[in-house]
Amino acid sequence: MLKLESVKVAYGAIQAVKGVSIEVRKGEVVTIIGANGAGKSTLLKSICGLEPVTEGRILLDGKDITNVASHQRVGLGVAMSPEGRGVFADQTVRENLMLGAYSRKSDPAATAAAIEREFKRFPRLRERQDQLSGTLSGGEQQMLAISRALMSDPRLLLLDEPSLGLAPLIIKDIFSAIRQLREAGLTILLVEQMAKQALGVADRAYVLETGHITTEGTGRALLNDPKVKAAYLGSH
Repeated sequence: MLKLESVKVAYGAIQAVKGVSIEVRKGEVVTIIGANGAGKSTLLKSICGLEPVTEGRILLDGKDITNVASHQRVGLGVAMSPEGRGVFADQTVRENLMLGAYSRKSDPAATAAAIEREFKRFPRLRERQDQLSGTLSGGEQQMLAISRALMSDPRLLLLDEPSLGLAPLIIKDIFSAIRQLREAGLTILLVEQMAKQALGVADRAYVLETGHITTEGTGRALLNDPKVKAAYLGSH
């Protein structure tokens, strides 16, 4: 479904992503792990069109989308829940969800059905639907960010650090939701620092270090890789 071929992304003279090639097949959960500053979030932003690619290609179903605008990528079935959640603080939960459905605004019945689906996924959002999103807890904001991304019915969901700053119980809920999405057949590319949890939910995984892919394999294989264990699994 998604293929990156020797993708490079730079911030001025600083090369953040250095010739990365990865593949995400339909129905897979693929995880990218790595330390802070490795280029993980930059890579996801390049896939959804928020960071320009300086070299290489991004292919979706074999079509080159490297220079396609970000809003057009949503129409092609790509959606992202960003690092830091990025909810619209002065909008209610329901309004945030409706903004996530802007690509289907001509179909209010489908939008209403999608909102109901997300309320069933995260019942706390139903309880908070008329509350301003800026007043939600971090965990509730993360639930909202994921649901907002799902409102466009994506074929490929990009999740950027969904556990960041959350309590362990909420992290468990978030990964439970990821597993349910995987079981429903959604294709997911997950960037996550909680390496043990991320590899546990992944079909395949990559390790990104200073802009380079250094290791790849199944989630299980990386969980058992001595170098990965030493570098990323010691504290989890």
